[in-house]
Amino acid sequence: MHEAVQDGWRSATRGRGVLLSAGAVCVVIFVVVTVLVLLLPGPVEEPASELPGLAEAHGIKLGVAVAVNPLAHDAVYRDLVTDHYTSVTAENTMKWQHVQPERYEFDWSGPDLMVDFAEDNGLSVRGHTLLWHNQQPDWLAQGFFDADELRTVMREHTEALLGRYEGRIDSWDVINEPFEENSPELRENLWYQTLGEDYIAEALWMAHEADPEAKLYINEFNTEGSGEKADALYELSSSLLERGVPLHGIGFQGHFVHGSVPDDLAENMQRFADLGLDVEISELDVRIPEPVTPEDLAAQADEYRHVLESCLAVSRCVGVSVWGVTDAHSWIPEWFPGYTAALPFDEDYAPKPALGGMVEALSRNGRRARR
Repeated sequence: MHEAVQDGWRSATRGRGVLLSAGAVCVVIFVVVTVLVLLLPGPVEEPASELPGLAEAHGIKLGVAVAVNPLAHDAVYRDLVTDHYTSVTAENTMKWQHVQPERYEFDWSGPDLMVDFAEDNGLSVRGHTLLWHNQQPDWLAQGFFDADELRTVMREHTEALLGRYEGRIDSWDVINEPFEENSPELRENLWYQTLGEDYIAEALWMAHEADPEAKLYINEFNTEGSGEKADALYELSSSLLERGVPLHGIGFQGHFVHGSVPDDLAENMQRFADLGLDVEISELDVRIPEPVTPEDLAAQADEYRHVLESCLAVSRCVGVSVWGVTDAHSWIPEWFPGYTAALPFDEDYAPKPALGGMVEALSRNGRRARR
């Protein structure tokens, strides 16, 4: 029995030695890990989290168009907005078709949701839009109005919409796409056919009376670079300003095809700024033909960077707004079949190189003096 006890004691001692050795190893590992944690840099934040601060340092808004349904029901979508942008635009919910689907019957649920969300999260708001040839309700598009009746309809709608959000929306796209698609001619829309060219001035005056503090814009596409349509917009803007019409800014939409972002974007915006107008890129996306390659996405990042840098080069450029939060909610595939991947976040809400291009533009340039 004694020998058995001794053998057991020896075995236990040997086991204890192993345990002690293992414990010592654990202590060493713990110390090493602790030292590494203290010495190594912390986790790198996603670069885009820098965007709001960088944009504010330059004195510009970095905006995004939002849709009501994901804004109401998708927490990740909301987080992408609040984490990466400083301003929001209503993608659809403030358009005439949605706000006043029947005459005198207004639906404020979508606009209220968006404006409340913006205020709750410290975001500014761009109002979009008052007069546009698309997304009109049937009662308006198919109605037969003489000039006085149409002016009354315009005033009712303007006073209702701008009046409801007076003081809560910084700027409004009062006139959206007044020119033909690829032409310097004014578009033959309802307003032009009934009221003539002066409908633009009348609408701006009505908007100014409804909200005297809001900045009022003409918003147009295919005018980002020099050309006949951009020249026509310049002449229209000059004429309105000479007459004292309350026009405060020009929105250059920026719906670009990959490979066609104009080199002279900054120079073109500058001439409008020289008139005393604010300018901004109001609806930026860069669509890529399918199939999309990594090389395409890398080049798209350079295009996003170029757009941001162009804005920073113009002292009166007040902001850049991206037209949609993610590729999953982009209008591009529906309207331009065969094209996709136009936005800085993909269909799975993951960041793309374009987001890094925006960060690079705002990081590379020194702080711009505030106007």
